[in-house]
Amino acid sequence: QVQLVESGGGLVQAGGSLRLSCTASGRTGSTYTIAWFRQAPRKEREFVAAVNWGGVTTYYTDSVKGRFSISRDSAKNTVYLQMNSLKPEDMAVYYCAANRAFLPYSLARLPDKYAYWGQGTQVTVSS
Repeated sequence: QVQLVESGGGLVQAGGSLRLSCTASGRTGSTYTIAWFRQAPRKEREFVAAVNWGGVTTYYTDSVKGRFSISRDSAKNTVYLQMNSLKPEDMAVYYCAANRAFLPYSLARLPDKYAYWGQGTQVTVSS
C-alpha cells in the first residue's frame, strides 16, 4: 500500500504562486509514476502533470505548460507542483495519485490508471 498526503493549497490572487506537495509513505519503493489531477465543481477530474519516480520524464496538460512545474525529492519521498501565474480557471481541488508502473503520456493522463490517491488540497484563485 502507498499513502499519499497533499499539502500547500490555499487562497491566492490571480497571477500569484503556490507550491503543492505530495508526500508518499508505505511501500514507495515501487511507486513509479506520480501525477497531479484537479477537479473543479461540476467538472470531471482533469490531468495536470506527472513525473516518473526517477524524475526524468515529466508530462503536462497544455493549459499549464510554462506555468506549472512538477518535480520530486526522492530523499523526502515528495513530489512538488510549483504553480505560477495562477488563473481563476486553475481553481480546483488538487489530488496526487500514484501508479507502480512507468506510464506513457497517453495513459498517465487517465485517472483510472492510478491505484493510490491522496485526499486532495483546495486551491482557490481570486480574480
